[in-house]
Amino acid sequence: MYAFSYQRPTSLAEAVAAIQADEAKLLSGGQTLLPTLKQRLAQPSVLVDLSAVPDMKGVAAVDGGLTVGAFTRHAEVAHSALVKATIPALAHLAEGIGDRQVRNMGTLGGSIANADPSADYPSAVVALKATLTTDRRAIAGDDFFTGMFETALEPGEIVTSVRFTTPDKAAYAKFRNPASRYAIVGVFVAKFGAEVRVAVTGAAGSVFRVPAFEAALAANFKAEALNGLSVSADDLNADLHASADYRAHLVTVMAKRAVEAAG
Repeated sequence: MYAFSYQRPTSLAEAVAAIQADEAKLLSGGQTLLPTLKQRLAQPSVLVDLSAVPDMKGVAAVDGGLTVGAFTRHAEVAHSALVKATIPALAHLAEGIGDRQVRNMGTLGGSIANADPSADYPSAVVALKATLTTDRRAIAGDDFFTGMFETALEPGEIVTSVRFTTPDKAAYAKFRNPASRYAIVGVFVAKFGAEVRVAVTGAAGSVFRVPAFEAALAANFKAEALNGLSVSADDLNADLHASADYRAHLVTVMAKRAVEAAG
């Protein structure tokens, strides 16, 4: 391993100061960053470990939803009684991420800041009208993901928490890679009164909504409302796991399963 400086700040202010160094990288769960370092695809001069920053951890109830600290691990979200009682679909999503080892190390903030096209959390951020708080500002979930591994974060900006809005009904369904458990296609459906939001992950370079599905479900929140509807395979991901056409097919299938699960 090449040499780099390791820092473990104990406050957000210390973390903000540390990340200003040239070629510094934030270490959250490390599920993507550490393999990247081993492959020499990244060579930071400073690694800033966020695990000792207390203000970035935990789940709390807020008016109309939940706030989850960016360093809250997937397993904590999955097993939280508060999450299960308030937004059970979010707990279900977290329980399906990776394997036990990944869930006990990976974090919410690390997942969304990395913006892997096959990650699960981006669909929840978009479907649940989330607002992301950083050390500088608040960012609407709809504006956060801008492309494959790309977000609205500015250099050195740190996600500190995510506020999710409680829906009337919601569910997440995914067709997972059997080895990595990444979403080949994952669909999060959430109903807020007369409004329905459908967010898709895994199918394209970044999470996206499906307005045609949303309109159909707003009129009739039943799986059969999606009969005959589909998304275009244009610009969808294609790899050894699934073709673009197959992913397009899965979007409808997973959306129907999510609606059925939401009840």
